[in-house]
Amino acid sequence: MPDDNNPPTGAFTRAPAPGRPDRAETTVGYGEEFSQALGALDSHVSAEEQDAVAALPSGSALLIVRRGPNSGARFLLDTGVTTAGRHPDADIFLDDVTVSRRHAEFVRTGSTFEIRDLNSLNGTYFDGTRIDSAQLRDGAEVQIGKFRLTFFASRADLATGAGR
Repeated sequence: MPDDNNPPTGAFTRAPAPGRPDRAETTVGYGEEFSQALGALDSHVSAEEQDAVAALPSGSALLIVRRGPNSGARFLLDTGVTTAGRHPDADIFLDDVTVSRRHAEFVRTGSTFEIRDLNSLNGTYFDGTRIDSAQLRDGAEVQIGKFRLTFFASRADLATGAGR
């Protein structure tokens, strides 16, 4: 636990607190390195998930829900177009009011995948940036409503340079 004489790394010390001239206020700030370490925790892949990714055939990919009501769910991308939304007929059914009925689609071209927003109300995000469309790369985060999914390309395709 930090004390007044030894604030944590990255801490900012201000003037003494009002009414407490003997104690300084300390505000802790964290840099990019800390943010990256947190991101690595979010993208942790279990042994079971590693096996599922390793078993993907060429031309396919896997989405794993990291945050949202069905965290841990996996969705296989193995067709030309895979739809995602709140509509019961969506290939990837995401049942939450933050998701539009027809929210986004994943489009496969050869062994690469692109995500396209379908004019959804809350937007589709790729690695934290709102997009209309983006080419997916291995380990990328896709956000649809309150769902955060990690994209994993086939290891066979990564070995040939596709899916990066």
